[in-house]
Formats: sequence, structure tokens, C-alpha cells
Amino acid sequence: MADGDSATASGKLTELPVSGGEKGLPRSGKFSSGRTLNTAQIPLVASHPEVYEPCDDSFALVDALLSDKAQLLTLQPRLCMEIGCGSGYVITSLAIMLRQLGSGTQYIATDINQYAAETTQATLEAHGVHADVIATDIVSGLEKRLAGMVDVVVVNPPYVPTPEEEIGSKGIASSWAGGLNGRQVIDRILPAVREMLSERGWLYMIALEDNDPSDICHLMSEMGYASRVVLKRCTEEESLYVLKFWRDAHAGANASPRSSGHDSWFSQLPFRSLWHK
Repeated sequence: MADGDSATASGKLTELPVSGGEKGLPRSGKFSSGRTLNTAQIPLVASHPEVYEPCDDSFALVDALLSDKAQLLTLQPRLCMEIGCGSGYVITSLAIMLRQLGSGTQYIATDINQYAAETTQATLEAHGVHADVIATDIVSGLEKRLAGMVDVVVVNPPYVPTPEEEIGSKGIASSWAGGLNGRQVIDRILPAVREMLSERGWLYMIALEDNDPSDICHLMSEMGYASRVVLKRCTEEESLYVLKFWRDAHAGANASPRSSGHDSWFSQLPFRSLWHK
């Protein structure tokens, strides 16, 4: 494959049935991925009442990164970034996974919520890893400085469909308020990430089924990126996808016309049926 990953989506991942709830509503009894030596430790993850706690979507994203760990180590990324870092669980887990690469890999984390930036910093310090944490809207102020330099971007975006006026809230609501179809923030993130990614860069992003993952993949194809579903996980209330994107010169040329129905090219991918219940 063009992303340097020879694994296919089928036969590599086992879907874990989990219980879940709406993003942004922390609950007791949450689970971890079980791979505790390779991820941030939940007891060491800092918390704040205005910061989104690690939950089903966070664990799904980290599990997807774990499934790609060998490929990530082979990639030897020089710069990794998380957009919307929240508690810092994901960026800390990524830094732990890639710790053997040593000082050759740098990390940046951004969040519009100042409390999230502070919480992420505390989580990083508790695990003995470092990242530059910046309180900003997506990558505002970093575009020119980091254009074409980031090798790995991870995003757990605000994806919950909400009234448009909730977008950009200063507190915890900023972690889930996605506007119409949960896509308004996602559609701002995608072109920003395109400018940041290096020629060999990879993007890992969570999407809800309501966000129309097929359309997201089509948009990225038009920008010149191929894609695959790394993981799909069903909770009691939502179906989560972890999508991976990488630059592919043929992606735009091979993009099929968009379809608003359920018979899109995405729904016809053979591995999709492996995760349907």
C-alpha cells in the first residue's frame, strides 16, 4: 500500500464490544485498552471538570495506533501532533508507543480549551514524556511554521451533531459540539491537516457514523489522500470509525462521484461487513 503499511483491514483487528455513551459525558466504570505497558495509565491521566475524560472514542483511537505501532516505528516520524488533546491521554500514549525512537521524535498538542492544555501538560509530566502544548483553535498560528512538516496527526474531533451556536464553546462542550451532522469542525480540520502533513505523513481520525465517513474519505481523496478504516467499534449509542489517511498521487484521479445514499463506495468495501452487527 502507498502508506508503507502492508496490512489489510481484514484479519488484523478484533472488534471489542463495549458499553458507551455520548461523547462529552464522563462516566464511571470506563475501561482501558488493556495494553497498559504501551499506553498512558488511566490513574495518571490528569482531570478537570471542564476537560473531556478518556472514553470509548479515546480508547478506540489509541487501540488503532497500537495496531499500527510497527508501521509507526518503521515510519520513524520526526514530528507528531494531536489536534484537540483534551486530557492528554492520546498524545501521551503515542509518545509512550514511540519512546524507543528517542529524541528523534518531537510532539505537539493543541486544544482550544485552556484547561485542556493544562491538563494535557500534567498528564505528560506524570508519564515522563514531553510535548509542546499550545492553547489554540485547531492549528491557528502554526500553519506557516509547520507547513509540510508533520509526519503523524491524530484527531478525536468534536463530532456530535449539535446546534451551530454550540461550536467553539470555551469549556468541555468544545470537545463534542460538531454542529450540523457533527461535521462543521471536522470540515475545518481536514484542510488544515492537509497543509501540515509531510509528503509521507499519516492522519488518524475518529468519526461517528452520523458524520458520513464515506464523504470524509471522498473529500480527502479529492485532496490527494488514500484511506482505510483501521478500526470500527460499536457502543450502545454510536458506531465509531478510526480512519487513516496518507498521501497518494492516484487518489484524486480515482475518486468516484459522491453519493448521498447508503450505496456509496465506502459501504461496498468488503471489510465493512466484518464489523456490522
